[in-house]
Amino acid sequence: MKRKPALSPSLLLILVMNLSRGQTLTCHRAEYQTGNRCCPKCPVGYRVKTDCNEHRSTSCVPCTEGTFMNQPTGLKQCFPCTDCDAGSGVKIKTSCTPSSDTVCEPLEGFFCLDPAENGCMAAQKHTGCKPGQYIRHNGTAQRDTECSDCSEGKYSDGTFPMCLSHTQCESLNLQLIKPGTVSTDAECGEQTSGSTAVVVVSVVISMNIVAALALVMILLIKKGCLNTEKRRNSENGKPDDLEETGRLQDCQQ
Repeated sequence: MKRKPALSPSLLLILVMNLSRGQTLTCHRAEYQTGNRCCPKCPVGYRVKTDCNEHRSTSCVPCTEGTFMNQPTGLKQCFPCTDCDAGSGVKIKTSCTPSSDTVCEPLEGFFCLDPAENGCMAAQKHTGCKPGQYIRHNGTAQRDTECSDCSEGKYSDGTFPMCLSHTQCESLNLQLIKPGTVSTDAECGEQTSGSTAVVVVSVVISMNIVAALALVMILLIKKGCLNTEKRRNSENGKPDDLEETGRLQDCQQ
């Protein structure tokens, strides 16, 4: 039997080198691997249209509107731009470009819940302090509002940067009408002096007297006494008739 010819040392070395290269292919940072080949990456703002080969380099095209590529790439698709959704409590801070993504920020009166690179993906409305509390720290784009309770003798409706002391009515020479609470101030009114009280009583008594006189007048009018013409006989001073005499007797009673 004939033996098969052995591989020459040079042919064996080439075979080993090819196998080794296929297993340990490492591309430069500015390249990307496709199969057993290293191709130049496309620059920022571009994507790969066709890979390189032995005859030509990588073919690149710009990212279309609504997409971006913020680093050198070997990808054939650009990334979609982020949508700053008002329903998530954010708005556009910086618009998307072919080389950079949209940057979102919290809406006015909101703070960030989901921070992202140089921006925010979702935000929440600042907490409102309750009556009886004051705003210890105003809310910012990064943190919520901080509230604290008012101490005894002070008040706030929830919008004050500090609690206010209740008005002291006595120090203003006023009368306390309604005590203050943690959310409302005290209510004051004018003082009622002794002389004023006497005047009020006198007015009330006078009004009652006038009312009584008016009532008497009404009763007299109803009896017809004020409207009766007293006809008397010029000679003897007596009423003309019996009817007139009856009316005069009623008035005298």
